Amino acid sequence: MKPNVLIIGAGAVAHVAAHKAAQNNDVLGDICIASRKKSKCEKIIESIKRKKSIKDKKGKIYSREVDAMDISALVQLIKATNSSIVINLGTAYVNMSVLEACIRAGVTYMDTAIHEDPEKVAEDPPWYANYEWKKKAACAKAGINAILGVGFDPGVVNAYSALAVKHYFDTIDTIDILDVNAGSHGKYFATNFDPEINFREFKKVWTWIDRRWVLRPVHTEKWIYDFPVVGKRPVYLNGHDELHSLSKNIDAKSIRFWMGFGDHYLNVFGVLKNIGMLSEKPVRTAEGVEAVPLKILKAVLPDPASLAKTYTGWTCIGNVVKGWKRKKYREIFIYNNCDHAKCYKEVESQAISYTAGVPPVAAAILVAKGVWNPRTMVNVEELDPDPFLKLLGRMGLPTKVKDVTPKTRGKDGMPKSAATAGGLKGATGPGGKKIAATQ
Repeated sequence: MKPNVLIIGAGAVAHVAAHKAAQNNDVLGDICIASRKKSKCEKIIESIKRKKSIKDKKGKIYSREVDAMDISALVQLIKATNSSIVINLGTAYVNMSVLEACIRAGVTYMDTAIHEDPEKVAEDPPWYANYEWKKKAACAKAGINAILGVGFDPGVVNAYSALAVKHYFDTIDTIDILDVNAGSHGKYFATNFDPEINFREFKKVWTWIDRRWVLRPVHTEKWIYDFPVVGKRPVYLNGHDELHSLSKNIDAKSIRFWMGFGDHYLNVFGVLKNIGMLSEKPVRTAEGVEAVPLKILKAVLPDPASLAKTYTGWTCIGNVVKGWKRKKYREIFIYNNCDHAKCYKEVESQAISYTAGVPPVAAAILVAKGVWNPRTMVNVEELDPDPFLKLLGRMGLPTKVKDVTPKTRGKDGMPKSAATAGGLKGATGPGGKKIAATQ
């Protein structure tokens, strides 16, 4: 029996997921897209029909209107649509309500980011422990699958970490997750996903170094890395969702996240930050109107979905993993390259949304087939990475593994790159305690 899938949200990532679910509806069954604005769901369905993405022509794809903060309404919708898999692609503010609805309805839940409280920004680690992980026992009791953070990062990069453990290393020293977008959308300034969520990420940098949480300033530590296809690009140390579970589930000394930014982005970001436009706190205008600067900024910036048509270039996201196999030191880069123009041709999307929207559908297929069936709450690295990455390859996101073990060594006998990108200079731990440098 086909499971039927309910997609919550109608943004750029949901657009991709709906296309991919339609391409695999012979396995996934009927597809419902639900959001506060039904018209946005209908536009996605129009795109799916325009691109002829529906594999089984007898399958239904339709829309519903729902407030994802209304748990009772969500439970009713899950039952009314006879859905047994819910893919939550709404804003991260709704995670806990959608998760609770899935527990009550007894169905599979999955999302692509940690829950966020609108009043709290860049929470202290481990962030998952503040929200989703509190519901793990309830998921186990209900016997449901709850797969957290199954986008690309978090998501596929978590599977890359599990792949490294399973096949390539006996002992892992460091995992560096690198995310660079070398594409061009032709706009003066835009974010590739929800601007509000995007800017909230860049308030604090919590990273995992020497088996402890370390706090660093934003956009201050730079690493120029030579990426496959896109070449040398600057990336900056940032905090990110996946670190909060990987630090718990993967035995590695250090796990860090690096994101690519060009000078133009950083200059505009700096101006917006300095004049207060990135604030999540409400202000009152001279006319007496109360507004949140960050929400105003979101309203005036281009919708990420609108960037797709003119986007060109490639992305590269992957894990540089360093460690030992059979007592021999090695470094590998596990990665994916994605072409913006190719994504638009297939599903009328840009590559950032594509890389985030394909993985939850691959996960849904594995759940539908019983390949992934934890019957409790898990993060992606706790599941077998092999079937997931193999399926993603068939769905448009192939994984590549490159040996990047350096041939030259320093005076200490260690490969020279083993000491790059990640001392503790200027770092603080929880509570503001200073941490001494280790390099």
